[in-house]
Amino acid sequence: MKISFKYISYLFLMILGLNMALTSCTSDLDVTPTDDDEFLSEDFFQDPTSYKQVLAKLYAGLYVGGNDGDGQPDIAGIGGDFSSYLRLLFVTQEFTTDEAIIAWADGTLPTMNSQTWSPANEFLAGTYSRAFYEISVANEFLRQTTEDKLNARGVDANLKAEIATFRAEARFLRAFSYVNLMDLFGNVPITTENDPVGFFYPEQKTRTEVFAFVESELKDLDNSLADSKTNEYGRVDKTAAKFLLAQIYLNAKVYTGNEMFNEAGTLCADIINNSGYTFANVPYSYLFSADNDTNGAQSEFIFPIISDGNAIRATGGGMSFILHASIGGSMDASSRGMDGGWQGIRTRKEFVALFPDETATADERGTFYTDGQTLDIANVGTFTNGYAVTKYINKKADGSPAQRIDIPDTDFPMYRLSDVYLMYAEAAVRGASSANLETAVGYINQLRTRANAASVTSGQLTLDFILDERGRELFWECHRRTDLIRFGKFTGSSKIWQWKGGTMNGSSTPSFRDLMPIPARIIQANPTLKQNLGY
Repeated sequence: MKISFKYISYLFLMILGLNMALTSCTSDLDVTPTDDDEFLSEDFFQDPTSYKQVLAKLYAGLYVGGNDGDGQPDIAGIGGDFSSYLRLLFVTQEFTTDEAIIAWADGTLPTMNSQTWSPANEFLAGTYSRAFYEISVANEFLRQTTEDKLNARGVDANLKAEIATFRAEARFLRAFSYVNLMDLFGNVPITTENDPVGFFYPEQKTRTEVFAFVESELKDLDNSLADSKTNEYGRVDKTAAKFLLAQIYLNAKVYTGNEMFNEAGTLCADIINNSGYTFANVPYSYLFSADNDTNGAQSEFIFPIISDGNAIRATGGGMSFILHASIGGSMDASSRGMDGGWQGIRTRKEFVALFPDETATADERGTFYTDGQTLDIANVGTFTNGYAVTKYINKKADGSPAQRIDIPDTDFPMYRLSDVYLMYAEAAVRGASSANLETAVGYINQLRTRANAASVTSGQLTLDFILDERGRELFWECHRRTDLIRFGKFTGSSKIWQWKGGTMNGSSTPSFRDLMPIPARIIQANPTLKQNLGY
């Protein structure tokens, strides 16, 4: 049985729903309760258990979609599980790349496959709005947990100390959303607990300003987050903040124009040597099984998005979407621990080519299902065009069943130590003085040995190799778009894959698509926002 924290998440969502509805006029602004909402009200916070319940809402918001209790979506135009934060990150980070393609023709979804999206894309609007929704809930929680408010409510010293950690986690989750917004959309507004409540137009900030805000927050959180490895599984600690800081430093040239590879290398070395997180010496498949919170894989999970078939009933969000949608054709859903498949997600042949074979014999990470599937994708809408992927499974590592077959138990590994190894190696290859090339080779070979892949030497550790190895190790973990942009291979013609640009054989795309457009409905709500160039 998994920790009680996720049950708090589930019970809180069942009782209150996601009941801070976003309206069309405030979807990018700060969101506060309506007059008849008890959620986040003064009376609500008189209950000492309320503080952890709201923190649970913030974590649960990464997995589920929601509505305001009357069946209407909390994000206009993209409700329910379609607005799952994790699901939308998968759409934007994976379907736009060589790692994944989806057969469905829902609305503007096909344009994500081909890098032909426009500001009218509802999935981009959903991603933007979901991130700001999380920010809004975090902001209101921070408003309601100031020293003055806690003193006025007579909160005792022990609970106040616990709430201080809750506040740090809320700030981290807010920073996580700002990084996603900065990465996807560039210039976005910044709202904090210090901004006014209610309708107003927040000022759009430059990408560099958003970077500076997030950097400052993450550095400061080292003073207030739980010490590394001391928090409940599924909740973040100081290492999560260091990971996210290292991640933005690795991408600093994209975000600000200035390289920060030395800083990235320093943080990665600190995490590897001092955090207490350890490389999971278990088969690669264990990391993506239904018991990946207990089978040894969890030793390297710095920030998992927890899933539980009984506790978190999101039928189409998060891992339920990823697993269901990746099953189709002649695949036996029961062998994947699921009740059926939605005939949606496969991978493209250019990604398959990163592996030495298609049977995972020479690299166990190449988990492709090929029976009845063609390597080429002649028809995007046909599931059997393109190899299916069996990376995730809703069965335990020993093959025994999970709790349910309709909703998986498999946790999503948003941050894990293997990624830190890869970031360190990249910093070393890029010339960071804080990272040693021979040490980096050792880290890479740990990954490859676990996968039963051939070891490499320092002479093989090139930037092209690092990008490919990141794909092999981290595919379908919501990193690919960001990685390709950092390496200059997302748009343009230096890397082509089938259906990039809208043609079967692939074609060059304009560089302005390295940034997503500010969604049209968001600009309609806040006409002070300026659209990204090219859209």
